[in-house]
Amino acid sequence: QVQLVESGGGLVQAGVSLRLSCVTSERAFSTYGMGWFRQAPGKEREFVAAINWSGSSITYINSVKGRFTISRDNAKNTVYLQMNSLKPEDTAVYYCAARMTRGGTPSAAAEYDYWGQGTQVTVSS
Repeated sequence: QVQLVESGGGLVQAGVSLRLSCVTSERAFSTYGMGWFRQAPGKEREFVAAINWSGSSITYINSVKGRFTISRDNAKNTVYLQMNSLKPEDTAVYYCAARMTRGGTPSAAAEYDYWGQGTQVTVSS
């Protein structure tokens, strides 16, 4: 099974930045589409961003456009989520996910095959 390991979460004040990382040792990482999702207490899991195998196609949920940036470094088997201008509404457990195809940037969780354990992001005001 593919193992994904997230890091970079923490407790921060509103307005600051965090960068989340998700790394895998899976040798086929460069062929995978990758996504970030988040889940706040008492709420459904929410799509945040996705990136295709090459980084040429990217999709964001409207609430993070202009603030968050998804990117990947296939040489390092890593996908990133740069989060700027954080707001309390961004507080959630953030999960990275992988799907075993080169094409597309779907927003549905069911389209992804593997999931990380999650990293907590807490934004205080």
